[in-house]
Amino acid sequence: MKRSILGVLLVLTFVAVGIAAAPPLKITFSDVHAKSTALETDTYGVNNAGAIAGDYVDSNSVQHGMILAGKKLTTINNKACAAIAGFGGISFYGVNTKGAAAGWCTSVKTGLDIAFVYSGGKFKPVNFPKSSGTQATGINDKGEVVGLYLDSTGASHGFSKIGAKYTSIDVKGDTNTAAWGVNNAGQITVYATNAAGAFDSFLLTGKKLKKIDNPNAGKASGQGTIVHAPNNKGDIDGTYYDGSGNEKGWLRHAGKYYDVVDPGGITRADGLNDKLEMVGRYGSGMFGGTGFKATVK
Repeated sequence: MKRSILGVLLVLTFVAVGIAAAPPLKITFSDVHAKSTALETDTYGVNNAGAIAGDYVDSNSVQHGMILAGKKLTTINNKACAAIAGFGGISFYGVNTKGAAAGWCTSVKTGLDIAFVYSGGKFKPVNFPKSSGTQATGINDKGEVVGLYLDSTGASHGFSKIGAKYTSIDVKGDTNTAAWGVNNAGQITVYATNAAGAFDSFLLTGKKLKKIDNPNAGKASGQGTIVHAPNNKGDIDGTYYDGSGNEKGWLRHAGKYYDVVDPGGITRADGLNDKLEMVGRYGSGMFGGTGFKATVK
């Protein structure tokens, strides 16, 4: 739905099945609809109170940012954002326990991606220095922000922002690096594209990258493992493409990988909190996708 590394490269757009010898987990799924009239609801982040961050597309095909806490919907718009036929509108990808949300949109003036943190009714810009566009996708309880930025050639690099300091993140030997989520310990989920054109994923702790590799992921171009949210208890979720190119959500819990596939079909797992509540989407997107919330027992 959105033009971006996160939306196009990952047109990424759940009953759980254990992988390998992992014991089964019981996962309960429920659809998330911002409004009954919404053409599409996209759910990307969830905090420990269960508040969901994302966006929805209204009946006029205009995209709006949202925070959904139970049945209470907060609709968030930014005049700086383009919003034509669902493209370029505002969306939020991460939300912390204080309700501060990290997100981005496409500038109506420049056509570049602009990122921000929304808190207390105000927008605070997140702009990697000298970049050609910035996307913010993760925020922890300390207010540390992660995401990606584009350089002058259009290549993407991950970044972290701690206070006023920006730090670039790249995976050596890979291209198009992106950071997605950050937990309270400062651990960052990172993915990139390798020489074969497949996705590599990592957990960055300090300066050390630890490989995150779903055993069912394919190795060919367009396949591989993509990480999304790390919680504060060592769990991570994401999406993978198998050897046939099928897209599936996944959860790594207690060192084991589990498929996370909504009964509705093609599934992407995005947000994850400390209660093992996940949010994401299933379906094809572009007004055909549906947001979900999944609870692990």
